[in-house]
Amino acid sequence: MTKQELFRKAKSLPKLPGVYIIRNKDDEIIYIGKAKRLTNRVSQYFKPGAVHDAKVTKMVENAFTFDVIVTNSEFEALTLECSLIKQHSPKYNILLKDDKGYNFIKISKEDYPRITAEFQQDESGKFLGPYMSSFAVREMVATTQQIFKLPTCTRQFPRDFGKERPCLNYHIKKCMGLCTGRISKADYNEIIANATKFISQDTDKIIDSLTKSMEEASENLDFEKAAVLRDQIIAINKLAQGQNVVDKALQNHDFIAVACGGSNSVVSVLRYRGGRLVDKKEHVFFGETDANEVRNSFLLQFYSREMPPKNIFLDEMPADEAIVEYIQRQTTQKISIAVPQKGDNTKIIKMAYTNAVERLARESGRLNKSERFIDELGALLGMENPPRVIESYDISNWGDGSSVAGMVVFSDGKPYKAGYRKFRINSVVGTDDYASMQEVITRRIKRYDIGEKGQFGAKPDLILLDGGKGHLSSVMEVVRGTSFENVPVFGMVKDSKHRTRALVGPEGEIAIAMHKGIFKFITEIQDEVHRFSIEFMRKNQKTKSYAVTLTKINGIGEKKAANLMKAFKTLANIKTLTPDQLMEAEGISEKDANNIYEFFHS
Repeated sequence: MTKQELFRKAKSLPKLPGVYIIRNKDDEIIYIGKAKRLTNRVSQYFKPGAVHDAKVTKMVENAFTFDVIVTNSEFEALTLECSLIKQHSPKYNILLKDDKGYNFIKISKEDYPRITAEFQQDESGKFLGPYMSSFAVREMVATTQQIFKLPTCTRQFPRDFGKERPCLNYHIKKCMGLCTGRISKADYNEIIANATKFISQDTDKIIDSLTKSMEEASENLDFEKAAVLRDQIIAINKLAQGQNVVDKALQNHDFIAVACGGSNSVVSVLRYRGGRLVDKKEHVFFGETDANEVRNSFLLQFYSREMPPKNIFLDEMPADEAIVEYIQRQTTQKISIAVPQKGDNTKIIKMAYTNAVERLARESGRLNKSERFIDELGALLGMENPPRVIESYDISNWGDGSSVAGMVVFSDGKPYKAGYRKFRINSVVGTDDYASMQEVITRRIKRYDIGEKGQFGAKPDLILLDGGKGHLSSVMEVVRGTSFENVPVFGMVKDSKHRTRALVGPEGEIAIAMHKGIFKFITEIQDEVHRFSIEFMRKNQKTKSYAVTLTKINGIGEKKAANLMKAFKTLANIKTLTPDQLMEAEGISEKDANNIYEFFHS
């Protein structure tokens, strides 16, 4: 339909509340909105001479038709809009990406353990978590190191006892000086145990525990130990004074502020639970400059995923009262949503706003460069619009003929790790990169077609394959005639030094070496997808090698070995278990458990 036809259709709509769904010529939903009066709102988009911002202008240019759903009330329209946006993730809506990742606190397996923040678990220590916020983990580790004066240097103990002078941290009383060799292994491990309790328990509980230990030390005339415990208690109490990180009054609170600048916006959320700041979330919205629109969209989407706390403090109230009602209906408890007017709550809102402004400042310089790269890349490839979402694929295989694949995602020029995916090749016998790539892309398209949520639920703007013309040709065979037929696909071609030298498309190679920014950007993508797929292959091979070891045990075949690895994760864990514990794995009988135990302990 032409813009004039769309305008005439919009003017014929009723003056009733409802939701409008705008589609492009490929019948893809590109925008979903709600309106108090459908005819007034929708006709604004297509009115001749109407002036819009850059995003709405592009949306209108791509609009081909629209549908409407009339509702009984504006609140009903808002609820339906939120549900449809979650279902379809339209290109031109303000979308809240899932930034959840797993973070852990590690207590290392050493004679003198260290406490550190980690992104992954392994066999090198005991891990607390997972935690959803890297911010909370870093803050807790730093606080624990500060209170218990734990060493943060790179020296190894007991190897480095007395080899060098203590560092500055020891002299300014920020480190206990383990390097002096004057602290026994038993005393140090007791401190680590207390530090672990501090991380895991409420502040009041750990203070009670430390106080009891201090009194016992005093009764035993161990005044040096009592002094150390006293200092730890003082440090914990001091932590709760004169700052906004720990406050017993803030049991279940969110503080939310929006900052806009340039062509982007950032929403910062500070989350308090149990009297402590446990999480900080920052969401960047590229190309969005309307603070009210960003705030409204964020609140709807954020609290459709997260359980609302009892108290929500905002920098400004949403103009649409239906949003407040929507949030309230997500839980049965009474929720207070307000703008703080005085006291400590105003300080915390300012802290949230400061975090948003600082993130915006950090992001702007890097974003401008990233935007320039994807703009240049889109122009070089002859694309109508810059490729804001890029998916890249690589196949990794081992000598035994098994293969895996990795998929990485770059959003607005930066890695979007929540979208990364791994594939085990199932249908290809032996080593065949072309057939393996065909299987992966076929499975990717199928996941899109069935309407899967997350990264698989949306089309990328561009697909890049780690490979040349052969990979491209094989993928074009399976893409042709599917829902991905119009997604541009290119191969990343390497030179003799394993560096990306060109992109190969259906019409031939495009040299990129002379385009410095694009060259670096494409090289980053190729290096990242190669790293990701190789890492998955190595992990897969390690798991398989462990399973092979288990199949040497009488009565343990591949299926039982797989169940053991699934239940206990590592071979090292299995070696430490008793027969009764081993029987907790699926399919492991008492006889099997005894055979396993005897195999590792005979």
